[in-house]
Amino acid sequence: MTNISTILQSFLAFSYFMHVYGASCPVLECWFVQEKPGGSFHAAMSQEKSLLYINTDPDSEETRSKQGPSTDHDRVYYVTDPAATLCSSSLHPPEGSVQKPQCEINPFMPQPSTVQWTASLTDSAHSPIYLQADWYTAALQGFDGQLRLSNVMRAPTATKEPKVVLSVSSRTFMIRSRLGEPVVLDCGFWVDASSPLSVSGFAVEWRYQFRGDGRLVLAYDGKSDRFAETQEEGARLDFTALHETGNASLILQEAEVRHSGTYICTVYLPYLLAQVAVELEIVEPPSLSIFPSPLPLYVPGQVVTVQCEASGFYPLSLEFRWVLTGPDGRVRPLGQGSVTGHRQGPDSTYSQTSRVELDSAKLDLDRGGEVTCVAVHRGGTRRASVTLNITGVSAPSIEDYMAMVAVALGIYGLIKVVSWTFGSGFDDANAQEKKVK
Repeated sequence: MTNISTILQSFLAFSYFMHVYGASCPVLECWFVQEKPGGSFHAAMSQEKSLLYINTDPDSEETRSKQGPSTDHDRVYYVTDPAATLCSSSLHPPEGSVQKPQCEINPFMPQPSTVQWTASLTDSAHSPIYLQADWYTAALQGFDGQLRLSNVMRAPTATKEPKVVLSVSSRTFMIRSRLGEPVVLDCGFWVDASSPLSVSGFAVEWRYQFRGDGRLVLAYDGKSDRFAETQEEGARLDFTALHETGNASLILQEAEVRHSGTYICTVYLPYLLAQVAVELEIVEPPSLSIFPSPLPLYVPGQVVTVQCEASGFYPLSLEFRWVLTGPDGRVRPLGQGSVTGHRQGPDSTYSQTSRVELDSAKLDLDRGGEVTCVAVHRGGTRRASVTLNITGVSAPSIEDYMAMVAVALGIYGLIKVVSWTFGSGFDDANAQEKKVK
């Protein structure tokens, strides 16, 4: 398999372009969060205002020369990010904008992972001297909702100059899909090629969580080039993109209701890990059907019951509305009708029925009209209509005209036959009478 250093080529080229052509990196405001000393089970957390000055070249003094530490912040860090992931426009709001990206920094302790698909990454019992430093994790979310980023950074002991070693990000951390569609949950990672940990391989893990329930979707050991035994059917990775560009996106072949929830993408290096969460929402609008259809001919004084079934929708929330549109185009609301409880089908989608009664004693139905069922759902609004015809009021249809013509022709033919029969008899009688005379 391709060495992990090949993952860096496209990112380093992009970083070089950003640096040479004067890319602007934001100054990030973050909260530094850590447990207060004490060691109790429910240890209190301390928060300190922090600033992160970002540059892409470890030998550049440009950022530091232009801006100094702010007295309003407790901590100031000069971060080197060769991949320029921290320079994303999602983390750099327009000038004057009140929106800011979310950013939190935490101390980090490198240690071997306990999951089996990362065992090959730390098969040696010795921790490298490289780990003897100050380590931090930074979790960021773009102000426009289009980026989630998790970095692991290393700083020489007692300095404030960390360098990004591992970066995991997602550009589409909120995805909405309909049933049966293929889904791609975005996750990409970058590794510092100068780090001695970069030559020891990597591992990728995708987990699913929903309302306290969790399961492993798939796990891949990039060093040994094999999957964990537990792998969900219909879920896969693009191995070419994974090894060549660090694209660890999860591909779901066909979206189902059970896929709705939170997916966590975790990338492991020896002693390090970073992860981002991606939300997947399955939204399927309802299919509507009205019955009886067509409606029976309405007789004034009669009560007609109309039912509307919404089926195959997800999630649960649905709102019914009924309206009556008269021949003059006037629209009259009829309320939501009488609504049944939800029924869940084998594919976990829902069905629900609404019923409305059309009573001429309460409604002006003398001229008929069109009855419409409206279902409002997160996936979209759906409508279904049926015509209400009133006895003696409704205009004749084409079929009615054809029937009347057929009846008229039949009557005309009958008259002709009678005329011919009796007419010839009268003629014979008159002739005989003339002979006698």
